[in-house]
Amino acid sequence: MTTEKIPYKIYLSEDEMPQNWYNVRADMKNKPAPLLNPATGAPMTFEDLRSVFCDELIRQELDNNTRHIPIPQDIRDFYKMYRPSPLVRAYCLEEKLQTPAKIYYKFEGNNTSGSHKLNSAIAQAYYAKRQGLKGVTTETGAGQWGTALSMACSYLDLDCKVYMVKVSYEQKPFRREVMRTYGASVTPSPSMETEVGRKILAEHPGTSGSLGCAISEAVEAAGANPDYRYVLGSVLNQVMLHQSVIGLEAKAALDKYQVVPDIIIGCAGGGSNLGGLIAPFMGEKLRGEQDYQFIAVEPASCPSLTRGRFAYDFCDTGKVCPLAKMYTLGSGFMPSANHAGGLRYHGMSPILSQLYQDGYMKAISLEQTRVFQAAEEFARVEGILPAPESSHAICAAMDEAMKCKETGEEKTILFGLTGTGYFDMVAYEKFHNGEMADYIPTDAELEASFAALPKL
Repeated sequence: MTTEKIPYKIYLSEDEMPQNWYNVRADMKNKPAPLLNPATGAPMTFEDLRSVFCDELIRQELDNNTRHIPIPQDIRDFYKMYRPSPLVRAYCLEEKLQTPAKIYYKFEGNNTSGSHKLNSAIAQAYYAKRQGLKGVTTETGAGQWGTALSMACSYLDLDCKVYMVKVSYEQKPFRREVMRTYGASVTPSPSMETEVGRKILAEHPGTSGSLGCAISEAVEAAGANPDYRYVLGSVLNQVMLHQSVIGLEAKAALDKYQVVPDIIIGCAGGGSNLGGLIAPFMGEKLRGEQDYQFIAVEPASCPSLTRGRFAYDFCDTGKVCPLAKMYTLGSGFMPSANHAGGLRYHGMSPILSQLYQDGYMKAISLEQTRVFQAAEEFARVEGILPAPESSHAICAAMDEAMKCKETGEEKTILFGLTGTGYFDMVAYEKFHNGEMADYIPTDAELEASFAALPKL
């Protein structure tokens, strides 16, 4: 490693921005299992998916072999408004913890959406616009994805219809209003607007909703209008592809100073941030060029990797979407209403699920009160108020740094700071008032959900 003093923030120039997305599937020996048609059980084809997704996005979704996919110049020009994002050396946190570990984080909150979600939102909106569509529909949990997509659609003059998980719609009114400021319509889900929403409300009256519910409504709404398509902010292969820009930039910045991380940590809900951050590093590991330890961090209240089943399952609660082979808690699983952040999807990206199944990364789950304690400590020393989602990675990174303190090892830790928490103050208020509780689903609850998994 260089002896040159590493700055607090490492920036790349615009000319150093990635020109291609990296498709980690090209280097995977065991490819993610194909999406299945729920009616026939056969793998979904390009034609099967055309009524739901944009044509070019389907090609990206199904492409297991092309390692580098060019980023269109129009998307690269949009990226320049907020990218490259900084790689930060957490000197203040290191000092606070008195650890020999060296801690870096890739900060994705330097845009109005406050998160990494804009990286894929602009790509998906761009392909919808290029196809001549009028608009798109989507779901959002904590609201980062809906905010990002509303920004991208506004920029490209596309209609945007967002179904927002009901508990988040109520707890995060300001993020809802940002979406509306950018021209999106926002509906709390489940709603009475769709057939599947009405069915879910009849079966679960008073439910606070889930991402699976909102996905079902968004897919139904898109299917009812040929000028619209459905877009998704996480889980899908295409989203992992777009988010690889995070890891590509992080690796380029580290390479400038000959820094090689030992441990790479990301929060994990559907997998977009984690998949994007680790992509080029995982590629090196898959090709036998370098070794890294990857850690996925998920909430104990929605533990798909650590307590889920690796099986085919519906991607949505209404069971109108294709079946994906992934680590899942069951499409009917709904996180407790006291779950404060995002990371509330019942399943995990098929790419990350396969990598986890094959032993290329580990996963841990954390209770939310511990996560908010770490968030507060981080905010006080690093000057950024982190999103609850990001704070899962912060907490795990701090734990790894403290292990180094105990052993005297000088490991280098990289984690993803996915975004800011300025629209999450209701959750911070509950934490500060002692009103936040840790709910962990029981084995019996999970077994009941697993019992409803599709029988293939």
